[in-house]
Amino acid sequence: MRLILLGPPGAGKGTQAQRLVHRYGIVQLSTGEMLRAAVAAETPVGLKAKDIMASGALVPDEVVVGIISDRIDQPDAAKGFILDGFPRTVPQAEALDELLKHKHLKLDAVIELRVNESALLDRVETRAAETRARGEEVRIDDTPEVLTKRLAAYRSQTEPLIHYYSERRKLLTVDGMMTIEEVTREINRILTAIGAVESKASTKTGPAKRSTKAAGAKTAAAKVSESKASGFKAAGAKTAGAKTAGRGAKKAAPVAARSAAKGRPAAKKAAKGARKATKPPSRGTKKAAKSVVRKVPKKAPKKRARA
Repeated sequence: MRLILLGPPGAGKGTQAQRLVHRYGIVQLSTGEMLRAAVAAETPVGLKAKDIMASGALVPDEVVVGIISDRIDQPDAAKGFILDGFPRTVPQAEALDELLKHKHLKLDAVIELRVNESALLDRVETRAAETRARGEEVRIDDTPEVLTKRLAAYRSQTEPLIHYYSERRKLLTVDGMMTIEEVTREINRILTAIGAVESKASTKTGPAKRSTKAAGAKTAAAKVSESKASGFKAAGAKTAGAKTAGRGAKKAAPVAARSAAKGRPAAKKAAKGARKATKPPSRGTKKAAKSVVRKVPKKAPKKRARA
């Protein structure tokens, strides 16, 4: 994870940088500390910076970028780093982009702590008054006058970086007027949302989810095999049923044919009897009927009694 914290003096960048260092095991890279360390180690870049600093001149950007390049190559910066105090200008930001590109690294986010300048001045005045009340000496750079000058320098030099990183979709803004704890939570939420860090819940449940998915895949495969097997069984049962039905039909066909053959003569006889019953009476029947009528004796006429 590689981050830049932007914000005016007194916005709380140093406090939030230290919290990120402890939480994620990354290193905080301060240009002032890196310059002093390089000078003490007498590295080639450090020796060059030493001569420039001894003359009272500002250290050129290429020297500062060289010191940053050496620092991020060290083992403790492998997990990532937070740049503190660099870049301060757009040319420095462009030089940093080239350096990271050359090392095949990318900047994850630029977090801007946005604050109200009037509120910052009030904070400084309150802190200075509390320091005096304790009988302690107020820091030279922690007065309202010094802060006013530093805020003016920030607006003219560093504030253009907000536009620069916004165009590159790297800028993420946090309300720096919230409490320290709230700002920390918001920064962690943002870093999780952009994928710069993994959430604890996803880390804990990741293996379980994968095992659950694997188990589900196995169960699905088993169901598919079972359905195929049941399909084969059903198909076999249908085939066996069809064969049995075919055999039964073949056996039943001759029986039905024989029954039908046996039943035909009886049916013919019944039909003949019906036809005979419906035929009109024959001539013989008519003659027999007439003879019967003739044979019936007529009644004898009654004899009249003689007088």
